[in-house]
Amino acid sequence: MAATTSATDLDRVVGKLQALVRIPTVSDRDPARVDTDAFDRLLAELEAQFPRVHAGLELTRVGTHGLLFRWPGASDARPVVLMAHLDVVPIDADAPWQHPPFGAEIADSPTGPAIWGRGTLDDKGCVVGICEAVELLLEAGHVPAQDVWLSFGCDEEVSGTAARAAVDHLRAAGVRPWFVVDEGGAIAHEAFPGVKPPLGVIGVTEKGTTSVELVAEGRGGHASTPARNGPTARIARAILRVEKSPFPASAPAPTLELMRRIAPHVPLPLRPLLSRADRIAPAVTRALLAAGPEAAAMTRTTVAATTLSGSPALNVIASTAKAGLNVRVMVGDTVAGVVDHLRAAIKDDSIRIDVVESGEPSPVSPMDDAFRLIESCIGEVFADAVPTPYVMMAATDSRHFTEICERAYRFAPFRMTKAQRQAIHSYDEHLGVSALVDGVRWYRTLIERLPA
Repeated sequence: MAATTSATDLDRVVGKLQALVRIPTVSDRDPARVDTDAFDRLLAELEAQFPRVHAGLELTRVGTHGLLFRWPGASDARPVVLMAHLDVVPIDADAPWQHPPFGAEIADSPTGPAIWGRGTLDDKGCVVGICEAVELLLEAGHVPAQDVWLSFGCDEEVSGTAARAAVDHLRAAGVRPWFVVDEGGAIAHEAFPGVKPPLGVIGVTEKGTTSVELVAEGRGGHASTPARNGPTARIARAILRVEKSPFPASAPAPTLELMRRIAPHVPLPLRPLLSRADRIAPAVTRALLAAGPEAAAMTRTTVAATTLSGSPALNVIASTAKAGLNVRVMVGDTVAGVVDHLRAAIKDDSIRIDVVESGEPSPVSPMDDAFRLIESCIGEVFADAVPTPYVMMAATDSRHFTEICERAYRFAPFRMTKAQRQAIHSYDEHLGVSALVDGVRWYRTLIERLPA
């Protein structure tokens, strides 16, 4: 059984997360713009906060500041990897944060006292949850049934190389993990309209992350003599055409299983529909499309126009206009198919489509004994939650581990309201104090339950 947490332990783990959040480890695609001193300070703080982890586990540095720990178990036959990342996204200085984004203040939230700051949810909460669980187990003299690896990347937010380096190290050492647990799902409250219990959503796959740039070129010139169909006008028209041409929708197997599992908890008229989700997939797909953007994104490849550039001055017609598109490629689709779809939607051969970053969807992990172990630990720590698989919309470092492991699961063991989920990569990110404590319990329970 998972151990309870005393008030002293609670104060200790909260202070550890505060210490990490206060160090602004912001990653950037340009290495010259990364504050390496902040990352150096974070690694030193990690060692100070988790001395047993650093003294008792074997440590390998990966990338610039990534960490890969090995905790030898009674067996190395089915090793397990617990993952998180140390970097965070930048702060929007104009966003209306209620508390300083790197202050890690303890203040009230709608669900009780919480730690406020960038990285509490994404993803230093998981770093602390994992390390504190291991620290407590080492203190108790526990030896895991299987080898446990801790992989902490330092550049996940910019699709960096640390996770790949960790995979390369494991591959060279002949390690093929039984399963991997990374960030992703959560104990999601308010996940679906009409569903009262929270869902323990476990990502069994994730969409591919692809970045595309649309480029239109022309003569440019003085703004006093504009010509029709200049680069900016063609880019604007292309964006509108893409928005009006969504990708075909269909519900993949994990989504249908999610619907089946929540069927007993939806309003009575919907129960017969969702309980037969696997047999009436088209109807379920239509229902998800009507349920709002979060649910609709579970059914198709999505495209969002995120960046625009054109003229350098208000009185100059752009000679080159560009639009950046962020594409999340659904399971079953491909990057090549995405480009073909965009080309057909835009209907303008003068616009160039450049693939800046290519990421295919991850394989679907099986719902076998490894999944059931994760599921059972959710049931023990979060008795009110409905465990279920789902397709994760965002990207995680775990996608690289699918090269050496067929079971990559995405689950952060924290209760999150809809408002908290919306705060990730936005303002007012915060993690409840009690949620952090439960997260430590979950990681500890998972390690204790590893089978021989």
